[in-house]
Amino acid sequence: MKVYRHGDTYIAPKGSYFDGNVKIDGNFIAPPETHIWGNIVVAGRLELGPCSTVGGSVEAESIIVGRDVRIKGPLHVRTTATICDNACLRSVQAGGNITLRPGVRVGDVNSDETIFVYGKVTSERLFGRAVKVYGT
Repeated sequence: MKVYRHGDTYIAPKGSYFDGNVKIDGNFIAPPETHIWGNIVVAGRLELGPCSTVGGSVEAESIIVGRDVRIKGPLHVRTTATICDNACLRSVQAGGNITLRPGVRVGDVNSDETIFVYGKVTSERLFGRAVKVYGT
């Protein structure tokens, strides 16, 4: 699959699929409906577009997970994570703040900082320095 480069940011075309593991030495933007069947390791910021899937684990500096994304393995980020509406994840571990939007389904959530919960989410456990819930 061809990936375009702009400085230290790599961009995949819409609807891309990767049949294996992906390692990016920089930032990575995965547009809507990108499918990665293995693990993904990104040295910088990862943006997973809506309706994308990852079949393995995810490691990044920071991440934005779009709506309706499915990540089957654990998610590890060194700084912040934003998980948008109706995403489904196995687990999240972050060194910074984690934001969970309405409809998120996730196993364990671990943060060294604050977990912000907006609306109703489904989670097994929330571990953080503080957990702040907004809305119902």
